[in-house]
Amino acid sequence: MIRWIIFIAFVLFIDFYAYQSIKTITKNKIVFLIYWLISLAVLANVIYQLLTFNNSKGLNQTVMLAFGLLILTITPKIIALIILFGEDVFRVFKTGYNYFFSNNTTDFFPERRSFVSKLALSLAAIPFTSILYGMMRGKYNYQVINHTLFFDDLPTAFDGFKITHISDIHSGSFDDADKIAHGIELINEQNSDVILFTGDIVNNTADEMTPWISHFQKLTAKEGKYSVLGNHDYGEYVRFDTNQEKEANFQEIKDIHPKIGFNLLLNDSVYLERGTDKIALVGVENWGTRFKKAGDLGAASKKINKEDFKILLSHDPSHWDAEVKNHTNNYHLTLSGHTHGMQFGIEIPGFKWSPVQYIYKQWAGIYNEGTKFINVNRGFGFLAFPGRVGIWPEITVITLKRSK
Repeated sequence: MIRWIIFIAFVLFIDFYAYQSIKTITKNKIVFLIYWLISLAVLANVIYQLLTFNNSKGLNQTVMLAFGLLILTITPKIIALIILFGEDVFRVFKTGYNYFFSNNTTDFFPERRSFVSKLALSLAAIPFTSILYGMMRGKYNYQVINHTLFFDDLPTAFDGFKITHISDIHSGSFDDADKIAHGIELINEQNSDVILFTGDIVNNTADEMTPWISHFQKLTAKEGKYSVLGNHDYGEYVRFDTNQEKEANFQEIKDIHPKIGFNLLLNDSVYLERGTDKIALVGVENWGTRFKKAGDLGAASKKINKEDFKILLSHDPSHWDAEVKNHTNNYHLTLSGHTHGMQFGIEIPGFKWSPVQYIYKQWAGIYNEGTKFINVNRGFGFLAFPGRVGIWPEITVITLKRSK
């Protein structure tokens, strides 16, 4: 109960403070009424969704939309609050100066300045429009990102081998079949040798993927499609009535992969061969420092040789730092996802930032430790916040080349 009171008080405090900027630039009571109706409606909707939330189903689109609308409305107000608070600090100092050093004893407390309120609202419009775009368009703004990686010991026959890496489908969040079809067309347009998927095909339950199986069955790759599981694929974030029900859901999720043409690697490996040359694909179950740890790198690698060229599929990038990059088996390239780039950040040439970087050292794109590389895919889908701002959904294309 105390948490609810704190949450409501916090939101209302932000609402009230931001309201001051509106009061300064207009006296129109209709504007005031609209402001408070929208603010209270958004807050009431979040409270209602949380109180009626069915934990046996996990996050659904209605709950995510409620959180999205709260973020859409509260973030601009926080920006306005920061500007107004800065002015209030100035007003306090000005009041003290007037009180002690001014001859004016009746009007020493300065009013809010209209231009500061206008500045606050103008700056608040930036995150508002960005978040609105992220919810309306950004979540399906697929980006094809190309990388070329060079290796001394890449088998000659695989020089120019092309990989399409996707991750974090999160089918339970989808709400636009045309956009998903477009994303799948983009994947196929890359004409890659293999498609590698690094987990989280659903949010919680197998039935989330049912409407989308026919779409993902259209994915094509010349030399196969391979996948691993992510933390959301184990049904850990919903309440099942029995362990048998949970296990049945887990089996159904695993069964989705062959239905869409993926070879699911459960702590296992396969060779891709071209003539007498070969490379190893190694797939571990989810291995995370913060989430479920079912991966077994030793078991996954027992059928391959130390000298093989290896590509490792491991959903959580924390696995690379914790175990993979210094492993004596020399895993040349690791493919991960999981972070989504937090679906929020800034990426411009020469600069990349997201709050998730304070949690995950490797959170988006290519990183290397000597000759060992990891690619962290920003995700195909989205979760919790029904949008993306600055960190767009990603289709990664990696071309392997022999060093000259």
